[in-house]
Amino acid sequence: MKIILVKDLAPLGEDGDVKDVARGYARNFLFPRKFAVPYNEHTVKNLESRRTEIEGRKQDKRNDAAGIKEKLESLVMEITMPAGPNGKLYGAVTTQTISDELAKHGHQVERKRIEISGTSIKSVGKYKAQIKLYESASAEVTISVLGQEVKTESKTPAANRPPRRRRDRDEQQGEAAGDSAPSAAPSAETPNE
Repeated sequence: MKIILVKDLAPLGEDGDVKDVARGYARNFLFPRKFAVPYNEHTVKNLESRRTEIEGRKQDKRNDAAGIKEKLESLVMEITMPAGPNGKLYGAVTTQTISDELAKHGHQVERKRIEISGTSIKSVGKYKAQIKLYESASAEVTISVLGQEVKTESKTPAANRPPRRRRDRDEQQGEAAGDSAPSAAPSAETPNE
């Protein structure tokens, strides 16, 4: 079924786009929520009268995306994560981590619009992330991942550690006594007849 979108709907399209969707999706979701109208002569004429207004809004979005692109590409983000001495992170820098860091710098970006090589960053170093802005515009952000060394407590040797189970404790007590006494086998007693 052909429809004309009258509002921006993220996965489907923008205001003024003509799309082909399933009848049930249009009838049960798009039309009741006023996201779209059916494609017919009357709605096409209405779309043509609004065409300049729609193109003006799209041009404003393109200009905003170009301005944001310049700001994001000039930004070098530093993310500090706990890491081991070899540079491997104890966690990972994900798209959500990058989105949170961008929010600290005043840029609200959904994590779905951020792409990094692989699924996440797992070691210290410099990386690039692509951020999809509007239409085909995207920005490349430099991310510097720094490692913060985590201090670990020294573990006690196994000999000084208390036993964990009862059986271990019994074995250690037997070894401490020297096992000098032979263990007596249990005797089977027979009842008197």
